[in-house]
Amino acid sequence: MFVSGFTIIRNAVNGGYPVCEAVLSILPLVDEMIVAVGKSEDDTLGLIRSIQSDKIKIVETVWDDSLREGGRVLAVETNKALKHISPFADWCFYIQADECVHEDDYENIRKGMKQWLNNQSVQGLVFDYLHFYGSYDFIADSRKWYRREVRIIRNNPQIKSYMDAQGFRINGQKLPSKRIQAQIFHYGWVKHPKEQMAKQIQARRLWHDDKFITEKVAVAAEFDYGNIDSIKRYTGTHPHVYKERIIKQNWVFDRDPAVKALSFKNKLLMKVEALTGWRVGEFRNYTLV
Repeated sequence: MFVSGFTIIRNAVNGGYPVCEAVLSILPLVDEMIVAVGKSEDDTLGLIRSIQSDKIKIVETVWDDSLREGGRVLAVETNKALKHISPFADWCFYIQADECVHEDDYENIRKGMKQWLNNQSVQGLVFDYLHFYGSYDFIADSRKWYRREVRIIRNNPQIKSYMDAQGFRINGQKLPSKRIQAQIFHYGWVKHPKEQMAKQIQARRLWHDDKFITEKVAVAAEFDYGNIDSIKRYTGTHPHVYKERIIKQNWVFDRDPAVKALSFKNKLLMKVEALTGWRVGEFRNYTLV
């Protein structure tokens, strides 16, 4: 079984993206790692080159900023990375620059890939998500945050990155997939408030033009983490590749998880989900088979 990893990145230094941790977290699971590095305003290329592994294959690209509305450029760049996957690959493991895999899940991930390797009706493997918010001690747990997503796909040229690269499609249809017992740790919302504000402004340029940002986007000195509807405290461990980054955390976020800002409808729907596991009206980029 041959597994290829792939990711995309641009302006990682200026944006504070933990792309090195993302790449390092899946290196033990892949035979090669394709990193598509977009032309940047900082030394992102040098950052990726600093990762010590002969598995890494860097592909230099130029992002078409005319495609930024709706985040389309992210899917275009992801598809560029996919084109450089080895033809011998059976599975392709996608990781975004602010995501990470815990070493405790390696065995289950390998098991899932082996279990469905020869079943062509399965084109993707679905992971559960942990969305860290404010700090490494809290998880956002309301219905606004997606619960699961495909992160391993079959090496099939008909599979393409979809919309803003959150998920994938095969011939325009949702990917037939199996859920595996593994998690993606999403760390996109744990920066210092000043750094998070800068990242938000940078990220919004991937979805909107400059006129929209100037007229519609409120810019503050710091991001307001208090504007969250529901969180819960995280009591587990973090991936070992995040150890140094967590030690260097330079601010404190401390909110009482008992404080909720939920409508009556969302409170009811969250209770239904907690009791049954069913998220009413959930959007999925995949179809479980």
